[in-house]
Amino acid sequence: MKVEQIRTEFPLLDEKVYGKQLVYLDNAATIQRPRSVVDKWNTLTLHCNSNLHRAVHKIAADATEEYETARDAVREFLNAESRQEIIFTSGATASINLVAFSFGEAFIHEGDEIIVAESEHHSNIVPWQMVCNRKNATIKVLPVDDHGCLRVDLLESIISDKTRLLAVAQISNVLGIRNPVKEIVKIAHSHGVKVLVDGAQGVVHDGADVRDMDCDFYAFSGHKVYAAPGTGVLYGKKELLDLMPPYMGGGEMIANVKFSGTTYAPLPGKYEAGTQNMAGTPTLKPALEMAKSLKDKEISEYHEQLTAYVLDALNNNPRVHLYGNPEDRSTKTSIFSFTMEGVHHEDLALILDKMGIAVRSGQMCAEPLMDRFGVTGMLRASFAHYNTMEEAAYFIKSLDKAAAMLL
Repeated sequence: MKVEQIRTEFPLLDEKVYGKQLVYLDNAATIQRPRSVVDKWNTLTLHCNSNLHRAVHKIAADATEEYETARDAVREFLNAESRQEIIFTSGATASINLVAFSFGEAFIHEGDEIIVAESEHHSNIVPWQMVCNRKNATIKVLPVDDHGCLRVDLLESIISDKTRLLAVAQISNVLGIRNPVKEIVKIAHSHGVKVLVDGAQGVVHDGADVRDMDCDFYAFSGHKVYAAPGTGVLYGKKELLDLMPPYMGGGEMIANVKFSGTTYAPLPGKYEAGTQNMAGTPTLKPALEMAKSLKDKEISEYHEQLTAYVLDALNNNPRVHLYGNPEDRSTKTSIFSFTMEGVHHEDLALILDKMGIAVRSGQMCAEPLMDRFGVTGMLRASFAHYNTMEEAAYFIKSLDKAAAMLL
């Protein structure tokens, strides 16, 4: 009953496609937004549409207060030490690019190394390739095993005295496996290596305590955790952010501007150049409130049961090859990527769409991982806490029906 009540907060879940009730299973790409987020957006757009931090009039002051209140909400959610450590961006991609450029300028030199996990999203690969190309540095890869689990046992041997940073996802957007980031951070720090954690999937499934994790940087997108699109967060330890140069120049990120030279604003303004997402960023506050409410014991247990049901059903289907299938089931989240024997993933997705089921097909922005498993693409079904067991059962039933139509 609690899940059914929660669903009433997400209007799009009532939609019909091709005359069928929508079953939305593309949550790893973009999760749906609750009424509280839409209401916040509408209120700010209609009543507080003004630039931040600048004018002295009431509308500007109200807009600024909403924006900075969201920063406090994010700091609390992540358990960051200071609000100065919370930088607002347009998403996880922008956050990672910010670190790649600014950390790269400050700390990466010729001959240095950056370690990237094999299971990463392109957004946590390409920015590091760019800084390595610019600095004549090298990328090294932390591989995954056949189950999709990171080979953390190899990490000590991959790290060298030239390693400066390690980039890893909290949860893979393809494999849906909880990576042991706390252990990875501990190993990396023992060698003086900094760690960036991509929390795009982890923030909604598990949340994050950045002080307990002890990561140096943590990035996530608002649209993965119920907030408006075009919003994102970068957490960074203050001592590192202070030492890094700005990523972009412009208004708001300055202290003084002279043609003889410019000084920069204190954190977090130093990294927030230009007009910010005035209506979008404040939606992080109600979005994170929704994320916290969905950690309710009854809701969490229901979601765990749903995850176990889908995992068993896919593993018991002889046509299905599931990628991200750990021996320790407790590390598996409700993200399922797989192929079906004799069926192309895109054809399967198109048939499921006609049945009202929205899933993702393709490389999931993780081409190196596709190469690792020898496939051109996969089909991904990703469940949120508002999905029901009935939807899961319908998906499993429809999967065989769609495959039969294509064989």
